Amino acid sequence: MKSRVFNKMVGSYTLVQETEQEPPRLSPRLSLPTSFGSAAVVDQIVTEDRVAFESGFRRYALDHRYYEITQSALGKQFEHLYLLLKDARGTTRAVQPFLLVHQDLVVGMPAFVRRSVEAVRRVFRSFLKLPMIMVGGSAGEGDIAGDTVSGEIGWTVDGLREVLPQIGRSLGAWMIVFKDYPKSYRSFLDLMVTGGFTRVPSMPATGLELSFRDFEDYLSTKLSHAMRKNLRRKFRKSADGPPIEFEVVTDITPYAEEVLPLYQAVYQRAAQKFEELNVQYLSELGKRMPDRSRFLLWRMEGRIVAFASCIVHDGVLRDNYIGLDYSVALDRHLYFVTWRDTVIWAMENGFRYYHSAPLNYDPKLHFRMELEPLDLYVRATNAAFNLILRRLLPILEPTRYDSVLKKFPNANELW
Repeated sequence: MKSRVFNKMVGSYTLVQETEQEPPRLSPRLSLPTSFGSAAVVDQIVTEDRVAFESGFRRYALDHRYYEITQSALGKQFEHLYLLLKDARGTTRAVQPFLLVHQDLVVGMPAFVRRSVEAVRRVFRSFLKLPMIMVGGSAGEGDIAGDTVSGEIGWTVDGLREVLPQIGRSLGAWMIVFKDYPKSYRSFLDLMVTGGFTRVPSMPATGLELSFRDFEDYLSTKLSHAMRKNLRRKFRKSADGPPIEFEVVTDITPYAEEVLPLYQAVYQRAAQKFEELNVQYLSELGKRMPDRSRFLLWRMEGRIVAFASCIVHDGVLRDNYIGLDYSVALDRHLYFVTWRDTVIWAMENGFRYYHSAPLNYDPKLHFRMELEPLDLYVRATNAAFNLILRRLLPILEPTRYDSVLKKFPNANELW
């Protein structure tokens, strides 16, 4: 049976994979010579490469443990692989995770375009669904591995620019995509353009500086009068009825089976999908990353009615996934309650910045959050097809069809 899986939260126009079965497994492993030494593709990190892998992602919110968690928990949805970049002595200097997926190129396009494509797919089922390499992780934003000599990413980017086209052709990929890279990477990844890549915007994250005395100070100094009035009305209505209790835990294992249906309720409402979380992901995140994982729980009369999966690192709270009990979510305004409590908890615990995953932009616009651009760097492995693709990408890129994004003050930063 064909299954669809979902990226992040409701309403995503980001990258989408459709799978009809478990993805094919790479065998045998691939290696090739390079100008700087060699490169190899593997599906597991062996002992001698662990230092490079761990050090390359140590400074990021999603460190090496996160890639191992997603490979273990989401491995039936995508093929998780690693590209080893080795110097002339055969020493691994950088380890870059990537995926093999099948991508639907018309995600985020207007309905009339999708209908036209679906008509073609009645005859050619795979029309505009292409096998591709995605550089990054299966759940969350992408990062580039630092190399073991400099600790920076420049050497790694140069290596990726050289080897990825050949790796892509060897693995049968039509396209190579750097998936959801923050704007801060542009000074490095824009160099990929000389290697035939094109940068286009992905659906952005959003963020809010937490430079307020408290939540009331935020409401009174940041929001419009109409939005303050609207939120206070929602909070008063939410306060009617049984109290909603709030708790934060680092390991959600005891509650994973209870909260998963809440996540799935949000997931089922999505029009477009990428990864689908599961109990194993939630449990391993808390067990293997207790220093960074935070699960926010909301209970009513003893049962969990909402939860959020967050990552904390370097003064930033990253609000990544949510789950809601829709039997009470609308009447009790749970989305707004969970957002309020998350921001209050972040401020009370010394976090300087609130980072929210993509989507659901209308309330975030009224919350006066700013866009945090995320980029896709795309190229085809075939030179002739790449010429066509570069002209199509500005039409295919997803942000152009979201009218709310254009209303954000910094919308021009998407490009």
